[in-house]
Amino acid sequence: MTRPRLRPAASRFDDRGGITVFVAVCVIALLGIIGLAIDGGGKMRATESADFIATEAARAGGQAIDPAQAVPGEAITVDPQAAQAAAQAYLSSAGIAGTAIVSADGKTLTVTTNDSYATKFLSVAGIGSMAVTGHGEATLLHGVTTPEGP
Repeated sequence: MTRPRLRPAASRFDDRGGITVFVAVCVIALLGIIGLAIDGGGKMRATESADFIATEAARAGGQAIDPAQAVPGEAITVDPQAAQAAAQAYLSSAGIAGTAIVSADGKTLTVTTNDSYATKFLSVAGIGSMAVTGHGEATLLHGVTTPEGP
């Protein structure tokens, strides 16, 4: 007659199921790292876009020359108020909030844009969006033109 085999009592050193916990922790950590990489890259792309729009708005403002002096060839100067308005109009057409400020000496137009990036993975951790800011600057033309000779 054979005796039935009895299972040994579980000891404190029994590691059955330990690999499952290890894999679960590693998968969660790996997903977190992937999420940070994807959302970090997305925020960088959104920042580049905000910088691009701010720079283009500043460039649009820098082209707002004063026609009363430019057409007769007296001088090529930028009207600071028109430059600021042109930059704001560009921001409005791009659908981005921002500010356009002319420096006190009237020679520099600085544009700052404010936007946000909607996260893909970090929303699971309660971070639904990240603020994005862009900066652009244009030097406003000031000077007298000289007529070209034959």
